[in-house]
Amino acid sequence: MPVYRFITTAFAALVAATASSSAFAQDDSGSAFVQTGASIIDAFNNFVFSEIIVYGVTMPWIVVWMGIPMVVLTFYFAFINVRSFRQASKIVRGHYHDDMAPGEVTQFQALATALSGTIGLGNIAGVAVAISIGGPGATFWMIIIGFCAMSLKFAECTLAVKYRDVREDGTVAGGPMYYLERGLKARGWGKVGKTLAWTYAILAIPSILQIAQVNQSYEAIAAVTGFEGEATAWGFGVLIAILTAVVIIGGIRSIAGVTAKLVPLMAGIYILGALVIILGHITEVPAAFMTIFNGAFNPEGVAGGIAGVIIIGMKRAVYSTEAGLGSASMAHAAAKTREPVSEGMVALMEPFIDTVLVSTMTALVIVITGNYMIGQEVQGISMTSAAFGSVISWFPYVLAVAAFMFGFSTIISWGYYSSKVWEFVWGGSSRSMNIFKVTYCVLLVPGAVFDVQTVYDLMDSMFFLMAIPNIIGIYLMAPELKRDLQSYLARVKSGAIKETH
Repeated sequence: MPVYRFITTAFAALVAATASSSAFAQDDSGSAFVQTGASIIDAFNNFVFSEIIVYGVTMPWIVVWMGIPMVVLTFYFAFINVRSFRQASKIVRGHYHDDMAPGEVTQFQALATALSGTIGLGNIAGVAVAISIGGPGATFWMIIIGFCAMSLKFAECTLAVKYRDVREDGTVAGGPMYYLERGLKARGWGKVGKTLAWTYAILAIPSILQIAQVNQSYEAIAAVTGFEGEATAWGFGVLIAILTAVVIIGGIRSIAGVTAKLVPLMAGIYILGALVIILGHITEVPAAFMTIFNGAFNPEGVAGGIAGVIIIGMKRAVYSTEAGLGSASMAHAAAKTREPVSEGMVALMEPFIDTVLVSTMTALVIVITGNYMIGQEVQGISMTSAAFGSVISWFPYVLAVAAFMFGFSTIISWGYYSSKVWEFVWGGSSRSMNIFKVTYCVLLVPGAVFDVQTVYDLMDSMFFLMAIPNIIGIYLMAPELKRDLQSYLARVKSGAIKETH
């Protein structure tokens, strides 16, 4: 254990040094240390996102690594994402709630916390990016892959509850670090489990740097208010840090309480705007669906033809759902339940909401308004904003507010995820966790001020590499998951597990 902690502490110091150097080095005349560090990170980033050619279309190998288990597990679990959707909705609505069960938050609150870390501009802009590159048909495949991602979410969140650490005071710690170590140890693979768990923890350390979300929120607000300048940016960073501190000091109960209100609100704002446009053009909806469907199987001007469109859709779906990263499982591990499989079923609704539902509505708005014909010169959130703005002139202001809420909710959710990684590595004493909270909030402040592309590269690289040890562990424990699933469904059917409400 001391060896693992020494390596992790050294790595954390390197990350912090690189982050601070990159943030304050604004030109090419920086020190040799900064330039060397930037070169190392750039090389590392190029490796993580190096591309392979699949049917004439290039895509990062990490996307393939994350996409394959989504499809494989969907078949392995006999389409659990379809069979258990009704049961999952009943669980979320509290039909099986047990207030005396171990855990810290309700299953709905756990879902809301996890959703706050995934639903947002990544989903909204991701659809536009897919359409601008692969045409409307890419959305169809993005939705299909997102649908398969439900099975992968089910797997990692079931394991998180099964192998979580429930303390005497009722607090909970869970996630890939715990189920990789404990789950594989139970199978006689202790050394493999410990290696995968600590590899995951080391790769998850940069998640403490959530400056990208601060930047995203500030830019969205500045774009519509005109408030710019260094002083304003510093002030915004301080405001975000204070708001975050108020929430995360209360732990998962406080975070869940906020996200349980914030997630429905921010999703509701976006969905309401989309519905206004869709219902206002209801007669055009069938044609829009046909455009999407035809583009999925008869693409025009897309490299690789139908295979190219499928791959583009898969790429955006992988980024959108974050299934396989294991991050959301840390929130689901805190759910009050005695049945790990039940929380896995709750978790499988997450990709359905953030990718299948939101993506479909976004695609319909873009296709109905004709903005998909703009071309690749307008991509991402600009295309989505243009689509909404063409019908609702004031929607950019609404989108700015939504962007702020999306960013803030992601910051507080990742505050919890990062705290679990910190706790696993450096212990969960009051002193240790207070140091974490101060560190996390202070590191948010410069997020709106500096050009931190090097830090972004580091964060993105480590972020997606987290999927390697996590998915290896899920593959190894898949037979165990299948047995647990069969047992749970049999007990529900026999009445051994009864509804409480």
